[in-house]
Amino acid sequence: MTKSKSSLKMEELNQCLASRGLKSTQQRYYIADTFFKTSTHLSLDELLKKVKRKTPRIGYATVYRTMKLLTECGLALERQFGDGQTRFENVLEEGHHDHIICLKCSKIVEFQNQKIEKLQEETALKLGFKVVRHKLELYGYCSDCS
Repeated sequence: MTKSKSSLKMEELNQCLASRGLKSTQQRYYIADTFFKTSTHLSLDELLKKVKRKTPRIGYATVYRTMKLLTECGLALERQFGDGQTRFENVLEEGHHDHIICLKCSKIVEFQNQKIEKLQEETALKLGFKVVRHKLELYGYCSDCS
């Protein structure tokens, strides 16, 4: 029987907690599981709303600390898309991807383009850089808003 992506990520979280000497709490696990089962870019407020549907007593600070931990463990990425909100996304097994963001409705679409990746590598090489990470964000208006 194959394990789900969420359960594999929960195992990684367990390893990270153990390596840091941190306790595993039911609230922490519920927040992490809710996040791992989400495929969108969530703000803390959006995640808190999802979590509160099942566990109303979880507070903002607990969600914040859990997401900080997931980010430090390499299980979540913190993103800023120019609207003043910090959002979090799952680290994908498929690897790097970029984003295109609508300035009107804030729709975020992920995309991968090997030509763009190759061009970035070639440019860095020409300029004598060794790239360790990068992000590409395109801003404009989606078909619904233009």
